[in-house]
Amino acid sequence: MTKIRYQTVDVDGYKLFYREAGDRSRPTLLLLHGFPSSSHMFRDLIPLLADRFHLVAPDLPGFGLSEIKPRETFAYTFDALAKVIGRFTEVIGLNRYALYVFDYGAPTGFRVAMAHPERVTAIISQNGNAYEEGLSTGWNPIQRYWGDPSAENREALRELLTPGSIRWQYEHGVPDISAISPDGSALDTFYIQRPEADEIQLDLFGDYASNVALYPDFQAYFRESRPRLLAIWGKNDPFFLPPGAEAYKRDLPDASVRFLDTGHFALETHVSEIASAIDDFLSK
Repeated sequence: MTKIRYQTVDVDGYKLFYREAGDRSRPTLLLLHGFPSSSHMFRDLIPLLADRFHLVAPDLPGFGLSEIKPRETFAYTFDALAKVIGRFTEVIGLNRYALYVFDYGAPTGFRVAMAHPERVTAIISQNGNAYEEGLSTGWNPIQRYWGDPSAENREALRELLTPGSIRWQYEHGVPDISAISPDGSALDTFYIQRPEADEIQLDLFGDYASNVALYPDFQAYFRESRPRLLAIWGKNDPFFLPPGAEAYKRDLPDASVRFLDTGHFALETHVSEIASAIDDFLSK
């Protein structure tokens, strides 16, 4: 049986929840979730890898069981998320680690990697985008908000926070939706319905423009630091298109790119395949 530890740590005054498993003497894999989820998304992956790796999965600030600080005292931006996660790795003593990045975890993790490239041994990007060609038309309402941050455009994005929309993100592009547990989307909905959590998510929708602006910097980091990279992608993702995965090879010609016949939350349907791919990739 895999022993998973559920812990909270103080990161410069921010209480961050995280899951940890495996022997610390083994190579570390830092798992960064995305919208609208939490480290709960790694619940099935961690046991499949914990006998060979040390795994750490934090809840990003404002997500899951991590603290929700008032927006008046903490600016919910991707720069701020990356700063907290970067310090988190230092506080718990992670000196070298591979990154698993998904969705919001990608721009967060890439900022952390750019700040300390010497610490990152490899990157697994599971539907974690860093190229404009990876953005689908599903981003159009959010892009309108970037161009015109009006109250009307902000309000229109609340639809993305509804239980039906969250469940749709789990099911879209999945050939057999009976394979999708209802627990993940139900838990995400519960967390988003907490006081002020919706406003935090709307703030992050607006700040996602900062990630697109940083795409050239992310790509320069890939070329200059040349991390080993595996892009493993749910090819039916309604937000991040397959060309976004293929684009990694432009800056990292040796990158491995694999597609799975599933949607955005690929771990819900293909956790065994992803675990096997990670094991092969990191064991080389």
